[in-house]
Amino acid sequence: MDNGRPFERDEPEYRLDDQVGYLLRLAYQRHTLIFQDHALNNLTPTQFSALIRLSECGPCSQNQLGRLIAVDAATIKGVVDRLYDKKLVSLEKDANDRRRILISLSPKGLDMVAGLRTMGRSVTEATLDALQARERAVFLRLLKKLV
Repeated sequence: MDNGRPFERDEPEYRLDDQVGYLLRLAYQRHTLIFQDHALNNLTPTQFSALIRLSECGPCSQNQLGRLIAVDAATIKGVVDRLYDKKLVSLEKDANDRRRILISLSPKGLDMVAGLRTMGRSVTEATLDALQARERAVFLRLLKKLV
C-alpha cells in the first residue's frame, strides 16, 4: 500500500555500515596500507606470513605451507616463486620422498626474520592504535574466536 512513505518492513533496517563483512574489509584495507608503509623488501602480507611461518615451523612442503598460512594451492605457488626469486627461501628435495620439494628459509631469509618480527609488531600496533590496551586484547581474542 502506497501512503507516500518509503517502503517499510517489520524487520530491522539493513545498513551496510553495520555489517561485519563490510567493516572487516575496511579494517583490512587500512591494515594493508599500514603494512605497505612498513614493508621490508617489498613483501606482501602473504609473503610475510610465509616467511614468519617458515621461521616458526621449519622446512615444509608447498602444500603444507599453504595450509599453515591459509592460502590455496595456486596462490602459495606464486608466493613461493616470488620468495625464491628474492632469494629469501631455498628449495630442496625431501630426503624421504624425492617427489616432494621442501621450502626453507635461505640464509638471507633467516637474516630478515628478526626485522620482520619487529615490523609485524609495528604494523599491529599501528593497526590497533585507535583501541586502548584492554580493547586490543578483547578485539584480538574475539577475532581468534571467529577464525
